[in-house]
Amino acid sequence: MARSFARLSLLLWTQQYAIHQLHAFNPPMNTYTTTRNQRAVILKQSSGDNSDVADIGKTGPGIQSRRDAIKSASSLIASASILVTSATDANAVNLNPFKPTDQISNGGNYQQAKRATAYLVDPTKPPSLVPFRASREAAILKNLGNGLGTPKLPYTEESLNLNNMMNKGVFGTIDFVKGLVGSGNGEDGEDKKKKKFDASFVFLGVDYEDKSDADLAVGLMTDILKPRRGSNSALALEFVPLSMQPILDAYLTSSSTDAESKLVESLVQDGQVPRNIIENQLPIISFAKSKKLSLIACTPEPIDVQTVRREGLQYVNEERRVSYVADPEGFVAWTQDAKNRMYTEKSLLKDFEATDEKDVPGNFFAEKILTHETMATAIAKYAVRRPNSLVIAIAPIKDVRFLGGPNGRLPRVCKAIKGDSNIDEEAVTTILLNPSAKETLSLSKFIRLEIGTRPDLLQYQTKVADYLWFSSMPKVNMLPRMMNGI
Repeated sequence: MARSFARLSLLLWTQQYAIHQLHAFNPPMNTYTTTRNQRAVILKQSSGDNSDVADIGKTGPGIQSRRDAIKSASSLIASASILVTSATDANAVNLNPFKPTDQISNGGNYQQAKRATAYLVDPTKPPSLVPFRASREAAILKNLGNGLGTPKLPYTEESLNLNNMMNKGVFGTIDFVKGLVGSGNGEDGEDKKKKKFDASFVFLGVDYEDKSDADLAVGLMTDILKPRRGSNSALALEFVPLSMQPILDAYLTSSSTDAESKLVESLVQDGQVPRNIIENQLPIISFAKSKKLSLIACTPEPIDVQTVRREGLQYVNEERRVSYVADPEGFVAWTQDAKNRMYTEKSLLKDFEATDEKDVPGNFFAEKILTHETMATAIAKYAVRRPNSLVIAIAPIKDVRFLGGPNGRLPRVCKAIKGDSNIDEEAVTTILLNPSAKETLSLSKFIRLEIGTRPDLLQYQTKVADYLWFSSMPKVNMLPRMMNGI
C-alpha cells in the first residue's frame, strides 16, 4: 500500500513540477485561455498523448483545468488506498518483506497453528514430548518394521533443551571414544546403536469403541510392514480367547466372500467376544489378511477369567493355567518388584470397578495380571520360534499405558522360553493411538506422561508410552512439556 501511494504522489508532483518549469522559462501570458492551453499541453505530454497540438486551443468539455486534474488525482489516490487496504485485510498481503510472519495480519480470520500428529515421549525426568514432522513419521515406522525397536534412553539433541546440551557435552565425548576403541565386548558404538533383535514388537494402544483408532492403526501398520517382505509378521489380538486360534487360522485361508461375517459370528457365539469390539476392529483384521500376516489369539478363556475374578488364581483349571503362564517363577516374582508395585498402585488398580458387593480390588488385580501374562506368553511363543519376526499387538490403552502390562512382561517371558534370546525392553515399542487425558489418568486437560513423581518413587519413574500418535492435530492444551520438533 505504501508503494502505491508513493507512485501516485510522484506522478502528481511531476505534473506540478512541469507546470512550474514552464512558467520559469517562458514569458508570462496575460490571458486565462493561454495559461489553460499551456497546462493542457503539459498534461498531454505527461500522460504520453501525442495528438495534434492544434486541438489544445479548444475550450470544450474535454479540456481539464488544473483544479480538475488535482481532483482527479486525489480521487485516484483514495480509490487505490481502498483497494490496497481491502486486499491487505482479505489476503494478508505483506508489503514489508522484513516483517516477522507472526506479526502479519490475516484479516481477523482464525487459523489453527499446525501441530505434529506424532510425538516421542522422551524419558527425561520428568518425561517430555518431542514432535516429529510429517516427513519423519514414515521413517520412524519403517525403522520399527526393520526390527530396530525403540531406545529407552533420553533423546540427546542440542536443539531440544539446555539439559540435553549439557548431557551431550559431558557424555558425547565418552561415546565418541567408545566408538573409536570399541566397547570392550567386540561391539563398537555404531553397531550397538543399530542392533537388531531376535524379534521385535509393536503394541498399539487403542479404544475398542472408537473406529477412528482402527483406521489409524491400519495407516501405521502400512508403513511398518513396508520393509518386511518375506519376513515373519503377525497381528496379536488381545480380545480373542486362545481357544479361538483355529477360527482365526480358518479365516486366513478362506476365500469365501462371507469369511468376515463367519468370523464375527464364531467369535461372538463361541468366544463370547462383544460384537461391537470385533466389528470395530475388522478393518485391522482384514488388512492383516491382505498382507498375509498370522493372527494370534491372546486372552484366557472367559470361564477362567470369571473364576479368577470370583475365587482367585488357584481355582483356574491347572492344564489351561500352564498354557497361560510359561514363566511361573517370574510371574510370581513380578508382584514383588518395587517398580511393578508402583505400576499396580498408580495405573492398574485405577480401573477397578466392583461387579457386585463381594468384588474387591484383589480379585481385579488377579484377573488383570493373568490376562497380561497370557498375552505376553502367546506372543512370545510365536516370536522366539521365528527369527527376525515382528508382532504387532492390538490392546486397550489401559493395558499398555505406563509399560507395565503385556508389553512390560514380554522380554522376561521371551527369555524364559528361550534362554539365549537377546530381546529386551528396547525391542518392545508402545504407541498410544489418539489418547485422551482421561485415558492416561490425568486429572487435568493435559495428557499424563509419567507415574512415579514422589521422591521415594523417582527411581522407578515410568513414561506413559514410547509414542503418542493422533489421527489429526491434537489440541494444544493436551500436550505438556513440548520440546522443539525434529
